Amino acid sequence: MADTTNHRLDRIEEKLDKLATAMVSIARAEEKIAAMQEFQHNQIERVNRLSVKLDDIEKKVDENHRTVCLINKLVYAALIAAVGAYVAQYFT
Repeated sequence: MADTTNHRLDRIEEKLDKLATAMVSIARAEEKIAAMQEFQHNQIERVNRLSVKLDDIEKKVDENHRTVCLINKLVYAALIAAVGAYVAQYFT
């Protein structure tokens, strides 16, 4: 009877050891998941900041586009006026 009791106690100890190992593995997995969630949160914040910067750049590009279009129109007008003056002087 003592043999069966010892055998049962050994089996219980083995199961407890396996359970402790499983608990440690679960704790490590939870730590990894927490680290991954923090990394994901940081990446989302970074993407949001980049999105804001991209919006600012888009506004500046639109403003620059308008300015360049205006300068092009002024240059064309000056060029046409110069050619017109040259032609007018040529015919007179």
